[in-house]
Parts: sequence; structure tokens; C-alpha cells
Amino acid sequence: MIIIDTIKNMTDERFLAIYEALTDRGFGPLDGEVAKALKFRPQAIRKLAIDKRARKARQIVLSGNNAELAYELCGGYLMRSHEKLMPDFLDAMGIPHEDGMIEDMDETTPDAAKLDDVLAQLDKDYPSEDVTLYLCICAMQWPEIPELLSTWEKRVA
Repeated sequence: MIIIDTIKNMTDERFLAIYEALTDRGFGPLDGEVAKALKFRPQAIRKLAIDKRARKARQIVLSGNNAELAYELCGGYLMRSHEKLMPDFLDAMGIPHEDGMIEDMDETTPDAAKLDDVLAQLDKDYPSEDVTLYLCICAMQWPEIPELLSTWEKRVA
């Protein structure tokens, strides 16, 4: 699954940045799973450096090929770090949504003819690596649109 490939191919620094962006009161997004894996009490996990927790969290996601967890991690990061990225993409593609949330995925699909122009604009407004991360999520959401996957593949090559 491409979201697993995305996590696998990230640099340690990139994964750490995503993990740190999702921390809340000193806890990382997967610290519960990290604590279990390391046999730590949940509160004690904060004593471990965030880079070590992130490294273990990444290992957990990859060892279980947990696409759902990877998807939630990446989607959560994008929503927290670039809350307008998703709505900007959907608006430009003409997809109805409520603050980036699409009600009926089966009824609305992106227009592949608009994709290059929309991505060029998003690349001006947001970090390119985050636009590419969102494109990965889009390719998973709309597998019937091969241009999403092929464009993502070109961007990560």
C-alpha cells in the first residue's frame, strides 16, 4: 500500500517532524503503542526522548504494515499543520466538502484534467513534500483515478 511506502521512504527527520507536530502535552500520537511495545507504563513513556519514541512508532507502523494507522498519522499531521491544504485542493477540484471532510466519497471524484494546475498552485502555497503526502492520501481515497497514483509516483521518484 502506498501509504506504507511513503512512511518507509521518509527520512528519520521527516517522520520525527510529523510525529512531533502531533504531540499533545508531551505525548506523541502513538506513544500508547510505543509504551506497550517497550513495556513502559503509559505515563513513563515521556521520559524517553521523542526521537526514540518516533523511531519505535515508525517501526510499529511498518512492522505491522498498518496502513490505517499510517493514514491516520499522515492525515492528522496534514490537518494540524496545514488545515487549509485539504480544503484548498477540494475547492480547486470542485469537490463539495465541509472543512475538508467529504460526505460522499462515491459521488464525488477529482477531475484528473485539473490535477497538474491544482498541484502547481498548492506547491506555491504549501511545502511540496506535504502536497505530495496529501496526494498519496488522495490516491488511496480515489483508486479509480490512476492519474493521482501516477502523479504521486513521479513526485516521489
